Amino acid sequence: MTSGNTILDCSDLHKSYVLDRRTGTHLDVLKGIAFGVSGGEMVSILGASGSGKSTLLHLLGGLDRPTSGTVRWKGEDIFRLDDEALAALRNREVGFIFQFHHLMGEFDALENVMIPLLIAGKPVKEARSHAQALLERVGLSSRSLHKPAELSGGEQQRVAVARSLANAPRIVLADEPTGNLDSASSTHLAELLWELNRSEHQTFIIVTHNERLAERSDRIFTMVDGKLESGKKF
Repeated sequence: MTSGNTILDCSDLHKSYVLDRRTGTHLDVLKGIAFGVSGGEMVSILGASGSGKSTLLHLLGGLDRPTSGTVRWKGEDIFRLDDEALAALRNREVGFIFQFHHLMGEFDALENVMIPLLIAGKPVKEARSHAQALLERVGLSSRSLHKPAELSGGEQQRVAVARSLANAPRIVLADEPTGNLDSASSTHLAELLWELNRSEHQTFIIVTHNERLAERSDRIFTMVDGKLESGKKF
């Protein structure tokens, strides 16, 4: 658990998947996770493939529900919310960046960044202006009218970063954000995330194998066999 202004914490978090309902065979992925993050922190989570890192991130962001345990946003247990209220909380409070950018191919970069704003009910003109400012923030103002297929992998991921920041979320959850990029693009994106964290006081929880990104985090956790080892403080 972190000290200070804790904005997200979880306790005794378990996640299991039933493999065979007839025999009751199940797979325990998370085995009692408990930790928290404070506003403005950058936290990295390391671990081998299949150790449960992505599963944890999905639970923290309300994309999936745990088998047992709690996830609290500023003291509120998010899994007491119904699906509609949980979706509204995600759009308002959480930004997501995935290894594969998940941009919508039929829309240009500007329109992709506008989507969360429009879902939140922002007027089109306001959404367009804010989305353009975000693309400028990530160095893509000149590429705003290009569709994803016309952008490089690094540019696509920067659009995804801009989209994740659209509604000024309290926290950004990033799942291997540099994992699908070449070395140079990976370095540039890591620098961008670190700079956003420091300049905008944006809170980041990042699942990553990128040591350069991890070593600049405030704390590093390691997922081992469904459990989270204590964070290292730099």
